[in-house]
Amino acid sequence: MKNILRNRLALSTVVTTLIILVVSVLLAGVVTYFAINVTSTRVQEESLQISNPHIWVSANGTAQGAMMITNTGGRDVVISKITVRGQAAAWTNVFDLVAVKTDTGFSSDLSFSANAPAASVTIHGFAATLSATAGDLVLPSGSTVVIYVNSPDSVTINDIGLTVAFTVFTSQAMYYKETNVNAVSA
Repeated sequence: MKNILRNRLALSTVVTTLIILVVSVLLAGVVTYFAINVTSTRVQEESLQISNPHIWVSANGTAQGAMMITNTGGRDVVISKITVRGQAAAWTNVFDLVAVKTDTGFSSDLSFSANAPAASVTIHGFAATLSATAGDLVLPSGSTVVIYVNSPDSVTINDIGLTVAFTVFTSQAMYYKETNVNAVSA
């Protein structure tokens, strides 16, 4: 007990060390919070919305898929791959139509088209024709694209009534949407 009362510096060394430790942890936390805040407010996020997914199979076994993709994020997006039931669709079988997004959107639902390259889709009251996709598809921010996929690899007449998934791949994410396979008389 006498040693503790004589040595007044023993307790002050421990308290000083604790104060320095707490201040350094708080300072590191504030710097980390500031860095995360600055970088997250300057980064625009990618966001796609897949709507109206359809897959049809005709009586002769011809399959076709269709969907609308709207870029609701703050940056342009490159669609690098589209899969149907896990099988990548060849770009030669993919047809698209990019339109500027407005409040009215597309005026009708998508329908089966036996001749997808010449398929006509109604947008804002005007009929438009799909074009062949040469490769990766660029979708500007705020725009909508209609995509038709002819002859998806793994969909047959035996799949009518089953659930099949579309997956859209971009550089930062995968977007997944399921739909039922429908029969169509063509």
